[in-house]
Amino acid sequence: MAKKLVIKVTAGADAPERCSQAFTVAAVAAASGVEVSLWLTGESAWFALPGRAAGFELPHAAPLPDLLDSVLAAGQVTLCTQCAARRDITEKDVIEGVRIAGAQVFVQEAMADGAQALVY
Repeated sequence: MAKKLVIKVTAGADAPERCSQAFTVAAVAAASGVEVSLWLTGESAWFALPGRAAGFELPHAAPLPDLLDSVLAAGQVTLCTQCAARRDITEKDVIEGVRIAGAQVFVQEAMADGAQALVY
């Protein structure tokens, strides 16, 4: 089993199944004791803001706020620097525990010994 799972989710409400899959895999991995780093990029960047996950709906899927809370409790959630800037999101806007970082940090995490990276 990978020591660390780095997940980049590029989809939001525009591709709800892909988005939900990424959050579900991240939450299940975190609950299983895997070190998880979930990256919010593209349209998923909006879920770094308070209350935004509550507006996401997908039939037969776990509620996105619950999945996000699970990852925040046991892993790391990162908002892409450029994605945040394009949406005028700053560090003072995001949910407590969400950091803003760029591609260099993503590459470091994804290339770390024992890491496995997934992109949704």
